[in-house]
Amino acid sequence: MTLQEYLHALTGKSVAVIGIGISNQPLLRLLLAAGLDVTACDRKDRAALGAAAEELEKSGCKLRLGPDYLAGLDQDVIFRTPGLHPRFLEDAKARGSEITSEMEVFFRVCPCPIIAVTGSDGKTTTTTIIARLLEAAGHTVHLGGNIGHPLLAEADSIRPTDWAVVELSSFQLMTMEQSPHIAVLTNLAPNHLDVHTDMDEYVRAKAAIFIHQGPEDTAVFNGDNQVTRSLSAAAIGALSYFMAEPSDQLRRGCFLRDNAIWYRDGAAERQVLPLSGILLPGRHNVENYMAAICAVQGLVPDETIRDFAGTFGGVEHRIELVRERGGVRWYNDSIASSPSRTIAGLRSFPDQVILIAGGKDKGVSYDSLGPVINEHVKLLILCGATAGVIRQSVEKAENYRGLEIVEVSEYPDAVALADRRSAAGDVVILSPASTSFDRFKNFEERGRVFKELVRKLP
Repeated sequence: MTLQEYLHALTGKSVAVIGIGISNQPLLRLLLAAGLDVTACDRKDRAALGAAAEELEKSGCKLRLGPDYLAGLDQDVIFRTPGLHPRFLEDAKARGSEITSEMEVFFRVCPCPIIAVTGSDGKTTTTTIIARLLEAAGHTVHLGGNIGHPLLAEADSIRPTDWAVVELSSFQLMTMEQSPHIAVLTNLAPNHLDVHTDMDEYVRAKAAIFIHQGPEDTAVFNGDNQVTRSLSAAAIGALSYFMAEPSDQLRRGCFLRDNAIWYRDGAAERQVLPLSGILLPGRHNVENYMAAICAVQGLVPDETIRDFAGTFGGVEHRIELVRERGGVRWYNDSIASSPSRTIAGLRSFPDQVILIAGGKDKGVSYDSLGPVINEHVKLLILCGATAGVIRQSVEKAENYRGLEIVEVSEYPDAVALADRRSAAGDVVILSPASTSFDRFKNFEERGRVFKELVRKLP
C-alpha cells in the first residue's frame, strides 16, 4: 500500500489526531491536504497553543482542547500520540474507532526496508550511528521516529532502494503490528514505570520490535543484558548478538577482543574497529557501536566504519562537550533521564567528576545509582524533585564515605556552584537521572538551558 492509497481509503471517514505538538503537525497537514474530516485534540487550551490553533482552524481542522479533550471520542480513525497510553482510548475503541499512530501507518506504506532501534538506553546514539554509516557507504537514508522527525508525510518521496532508520519508544511500540526488516534491542532496564502499568508491560512493548518479523528478517540483541537475551528466544528471524566476550551463543554478531570490536559469522571472525578509534567516550558507546555494526553487516564496509568512528562526536545532549574553560570540561548529558543512563555516563570518565543531577521521578528505583555516585563523583549537586531520593540512594550505599552533597533551587545556582568548586582537570557533567518535566518541557530544553548557562560563564 502506498501513502496515497492509504489516504484515499480514509475518504468519507472522520479522523482524530491526539496531540498538536511539533511531531504531529506534519501529519495534520497531510490529512487536511487530502481533504479529510480532521479533529485535532490536545490537553492544552487555545491560549497555550497560540498560533498553531488558529492555523489549523484556517485549514479546516476542528479542535478539541482542554482537560476533556479525550471525552467521547468516536471518530472512525484515531491517531494516538506516542506518549498517550492506549488505555485512555479504550472507550473510543469499544465504540468502533480504529486506533493507530503515525509510525504504524508509516510501517504500512514505507516502500523501502526499515531498520528500527529500541531499548532503555543508547537508542538515539545507536540509531544515529546506523543512519550515518549507511550514508557514508552511499545509501540514501531517511532518519526519524522517536528521534524527533516524523516520516509519514515524506513517504511518497522514499524510493524502494533507500533505507529508513527509526528510533522507537516503548509507547510507539505498544500497539505496533508490524516489525522492521532489521530490529535492534540495545538493552532493557526499568524505565517509564510512571506511565507503564509495570515492568512486564514495558518489556512486552519493547518486544514488539521483533515479534512480527519473518524468517528473512534480522533481530539484534544485547547478549550481556539478561532481559534482552531472554527475549531473543522468541525471535523468528536471523539472530545477531553483541556482547563483551564471545560465547557458544554467539554464532553471529559482535564481541570484544584485544581492545577491539570483532565480528563473527559462523566460523569466520574479523576485527572491525579498534576501541582506540572510537571518538565517543564510554563503554556504553562501545556497545552502541557493536549494535550498529551488527545492524549494517553487508551494507557498510569495515573501512567506512573505522573512518566514521574516528570523527563522530556524538548526538546533542548525550555526553556532549559544551566547552572547556580554565582546564575544566563541561558536559551536557541531559538525555540521561534514568539512573541507568547516568550510571553509564559517570563510568565514561576515568576520574571523579562534579555531577549535577535531579528532576522529576518516573517511578524507578534509584538504589543502583548511589554506589556508582560514591565511586565516580567528588561533588554532588542536586536540583529538582528527585533530589531527596538520589541523596538517600547515596547515603545508604555501603560505599558511602561522606560525599559532599549540595541541594540548590535553580539551575543557575547549580552551574555557579560547580564553577566555584571546580579546578583545572575537573569534569562537570549534567546527568540528571530523572525526567525534565518538573521544570522543563523536555530534556532538549533542559540541555539547552544548561549549555547557555555554561557558555555565559566569564
